[in-house]
Amino acid sequence: MSDKPVDKPKKDKVPRQAMPEQEPQVRARNFEEVPLGLSAESAVLEASRCLQCKKPSCVEGCPVNVQIPEFIKCMAEGDFLGGIRQIWQRNSLPAVCGRVCPQEAQCEGSCVLGKKDAPVAIGNLERFAADWARKGGTAELPPKAPPTGKKVAVVGAGPASLTVAGDLILRGHEVTMFEAFHRPGGVLVYGIPEFRLPKEIVFSEVNFLERLGVKLECNTVVGRSITVDELFEEGFDAIFVAVGAGLPKFLGIPGENYIGVYSANEYLTRSNLMKAYLFPKYDTPVVIGKQVVVLGGGNVAMDSARTALRLGADQVHIVYRRSRDEMPARAAEVHHAEEEGVKFQFLTAPTKFIADDKGRVTAMECQRMELGEPDASGRRRPVIIKGSEFILDCDLAVIAVGAGPNPLLTSSTPGIALNKWGYIDADPKTGKTALKGVWAGGDIVTGSATVILAMGAGRLAANSIHDYLMRGW
Repeated sequence: MSDKPVDKPKKDKVPRQAMPEQEPQVRARNFEEVPLGLSAESAVLEASRCLQCKKPSCVEGCPVNVQIPEFIKCMAEGDFLGGIRQIWQRNSLPAVCGRVCPQEAQCEGSCVLGKKDAPVAIGNLERFAADWARKGGTAELPPKAPPTGKKVAVVGAGPASLTVAGDLILRGHEVTMFEAFHRPGGVLVYGIPEFRLPKEIVFSEVNFLERLGVKLECNTVVGRSITVDELFEEGFDAIFVAVGAGLPKFLGIPGENYIGVYSANEYLTRSNLMKAYLFPKYDTPVVIGKQVVVLGGGNVAMDSARTALRLGADQVHIVYRRSRDEMPARAAEVHHAEEEGVKFQFLTAPTKFIADDKGRVTAMECQRMELGEPDASGRRRPVIIKGSEFILDCDLAVIAVGAGPNPLLTSSTPGIALNKWGYIDADPKTGKTALKGVWAGGDIVTGSATVILAMGAGRLAANSIHDYLMRGW
């Protein structure tokens, strides 16, 4: 036996560890989570692929600046507690982010290893660390600063709000979240389906904040049951507004009022928060279509299409007016939808809905498109091909083309400045609004965006709120 030392294998020779998943034909008919999670052995092996760059571009790609090399180093050493501690320093929702963040466009998209090989599976490792901590029953909480005596009201309980609440409670401030729905989580619970983000995960993350001392008041519609001014009168020193973009957008084509035509907001809320997927245990009123069309090309469209399959559809078509290359949905979501049997009608736009004599939708007239010059979004503009009309049968249609700002709060808050689209005008670096003591962030400022970008806005606002509470406006 030679005494010559054995060379360690090069890190780029270790293949990216595949995430085990439910088989497509099985998962397409249940609401259980699709990815099954890495094993401890696979997590350690995947973490060993990290190059531990001196100037980690992955951190720059993360909107909340998780110190990724540090947490991955712990994971590679099998120190999962150390790994989750590193993540918790910057991210209070790691189990959520590990599941729904567009890592391919952010941290993993910036991974140096990805230039010549598959990037490190940062999202899968974050998910593993968070799940390990939750399932392991660790009651550990991060340290809190001494009480400051300052009170902060957080309006909404979605990702931006949860981030602000987590950051400020650790800095010693008293935090109360006000949520309009009967459960916290915002879009994480009413918008994202169970098979992509189990509600148990969201409620566990919220419970983590409650254990830290965050107070939660559900069924409270700020702007109706109480106003922003009244919150100040009740003794709050600062207010953060993150009520999302929950106003559905429609296409403006004939027939949108027919029975069986839903906005994605309503369709997913009925399925997710109102638990239509648990029929007959929950008899939530929702049309169960056999021939379903979903209009749009984003993650919400994928969620709607895959939900329709699980609710019993025989066939689901996604109708999108541009090509596959322009779809804004995560590549993984498109891939999963295709595996499950969702059909795609690219370069296709609806012109009207058709109904029977009872007003129930039976079909949709469409027309073919071709791509022209880029528009303001940078994507090539779809142009109508004359004479290309055709009929697509459907008994359920879901419109998933975006959402706008809900005016309930803004219309009852004098002095708050809005942009031309009706979103709150806030400083992108601090979240400050035109009203003293009021900050805003998330979709109510940017329009519909990703969970992690909302969390990034929450982080910036929390820093600014803390500075204001300690030093003044």
